[in-house]
Amino acid sequence: MTRRYWNINLEEMMKAGVHFGHRIKKWNPRMAPYISAKRKGIHITNLIRTARFLSEACDLVFDAASRRKQFLIIGTKKKNKAADSVARAAIKARCHYVNKKWLGGMLTNWSTTETRLKKFRDLRMKQKMGRLKRLPKRDAAILKRQLSHLQTYLGGIKYMTGLPDIVIIVDQHKEYTALRECIILGIPTICLIDTNCDPDLGNLPIPANDDAIASIRFILNKLVFAICEGRSSYII
Repeated sequence: MTRRYWNINLEEMMKAGVHFGHRIKKWNPRMAPYISAKRKGIHITNLIRTARFLSEACDLVFDAASRRKQFLIIGTKKKNKAADSVARAAIKARCHYVNKKWLGGMLTNWSTTETRLKKFRDLRMKQKMGRLKRLPKRDAAILKRQLSHLQTYLGGIKYMTGLPDIVIIVDQHKEYTALRECIILGIPTICLIDTNCDPDLGNLPIPANDDAIASIRFILNKLVFAICEGRSSYII
């Protein structure tokens, strides 16, 4: 049972389209407990259950943030600029994020990721200090391309010094590789799941529309607010 009041309004959820699932033929039967109806060939998510799970997720991240735990938010969906929303939400809550492409082994092969991050930080420092300008044009161009590539794929985790304590996944179906890495490593996950997902894979599922940008923003805004509240409650 949720321990705090997070102002999760069912009417606002409906306006955001949180309740719209996929077409019936695309559903995962394990989602049956989270579906309340069928309408025009589309499954409708039970918003009362969504509100309950979202409240529990807010409780979880609030408590974790108050204990200075580290979060990683993953959402690489380009449709409707969802990836941009992931970046904005993560930056607001001072979380790490991946919003362009999940590189296989990013967590399970952490030593390699650390090496890439070190190279990324070194190149950023060289650019900031103007060292790249002093190199031959060809060498500078190569390093700039490398820096651009690293910024694209690792820019959201450039300050991550170890594995995250909690991972928030937007669209569990699309980010299955990342989810599997979390499962292997025992990292707790909060997953936004649509009607085509398996709710038993993540630790805390939030049944919701993972295609509509308004739905994604609604869920992320609630989680980000809870994280920010948790961080502000931390007492040194």
